[in-house]
Amino acid sequence: METVIAMTISSFPDRERALECARALIERKVAACVQVTSPITSVYTWDSKTCEDDEVLLFVKTTLDRTEEAIRQIKTMHPYDVPEIITLPVIDGFGGYFDWVRDSVK
Repeated sequence: METVIAMTISSFPDRERALECARALIERKVAACVQVTSPITSVYTWDSKTCEDDEVLLFVKTTLDRTEEAIRQIKTMHPYDVPEIITLPVIDGFGGYFDWVRDSVK
């Protein structure tokens, strides 16, 4: 059975911290690729208040069996008390890309 490809997503308060985490994930071979977005605006409730903050998203391309390590690494480097870290299985896509992801995180 082939290893399932997954994408872990996390939001960071700034680009510098997001890039630092992205580099660590790549250097440790936890991810094949990490995309860092331009600032987005997140609107959410925290401590019973509506908040609106600029954030940067990480899109971490990895395999499902490496997500636990990815989550642990993100939590270690994340400044938030309750960081957004979610993982989604990738159900379809280009097989050649999937092969590259698998090979990159071995």
